[in-house]
Amino acid sequence: MSKAIRIYETGGPEVMRWEDDDPGQPAAGEALVRHEAVGLNFIDVYHRTGIYPLPDLPAVPGMEGAGIVEAVGEGVSEVAAGDRVAYAGMPPGAYAEVRRIPADRLVQLPDAISTQQGAAMMLQGMTARYLLRGCYAVKAGDTLLIHAAAGGVGLIVCQWARHLGATVIGTVGSQDKAELASAHGCHHPILYNQEDFAERTREITAGKGVDVVYDSVGRATFMKSLDCLRPMGMMVSFGQASGLVPPFDPGLLSAKGSLFLTRPTLMTYTAKRDALLEHARDLFDVVQSGAVKIEVRQTYPLAEAARAHQDLEARKTTGSTVLLP
Repeated sequence: MSKAIRIYETGGPEVMRWEDDDPGQPAAGEALVRHEAVGLNFIDVYHRTGIYPLPDLPAVPGMEGAGIVEAVGEGVSEVAAGDRVAYAGMPPGAYAEVRRIPADRLVQLPDAISTQQGAAMMLQGMTARYLLRGCYAVKAGDTLLIHAAAGGVGLIVCQWARHLGATVIGTVGSQDKAELASAHGCHHPILYNQEDFAERTREITAGKGVDVVYDSVGRATFMKSLDCLRPMGMMVSFGQASGLVPPFDPGLLSAKGSLFLTRPTLMTYTAKRDALLEHARDLFDVVQSGAVKIEVRQTYPLAEAARAHQDLEARKTTGSTVLLP
């Protein structure tokens, strides 16, 4: 009998239970995947706490994993038994040793990318892809601000944006994280506990403001992030680690310079299989070229997912983290 993390109610890390789990055999259109690594992401916290409600409880959380296909159901052509695969997105269920998943959500991993790297990069890396090429097409000469620059998405965005020729400004919470972000392409790390990041961004840009802000922090940074933008700049709010953004008058966007605002999700950008494969292909290309390095900076046993969540919420992690079955 395999095992999985299951939650029966929303709440703190203590609601996660490590228990027996029988995924069953794959139905038509499904694949059975034995995980070698599972990704840890802040959306898992949102699901656990109920900020983003899971479809039904009890449920196995987790949106990202990598491993080996053990079997496929009728009509599956995307993958075959024995394939090395990875995925990110709906449906949840990654916190398991073995799971069933729609086969059209799986992508085959290149030989040069390990399953641990695959589990560490798919959700964060494809998020970076839609941020940099979907929400706003970053090009050489652009300047951007990325919050949580030493986090999983942040480190990938810093590297990828620098590769595209952009100037990267990033907020971080400590000197160690500033050095980490700098080593991964951030030209101007800002310690938000010591400096006003909006004022510092204006100084760096000689008062012009940035072309785009990528904000996964939410409540604590949203309003000041708007102050960092140039006229007609793009505000991308893609998370709320500090809490939900309060309602505000959209007239504020005009008052601050005819700003654009979007609240995207990876699930929308990769809903169609062609789009999923395009995002994955672009990610694999920059990783295999060396432009973006994926480093698994923390690992935890899957059975200790609660401890991993505690560390993630306490900002004790940097970069990518994987859970090992």
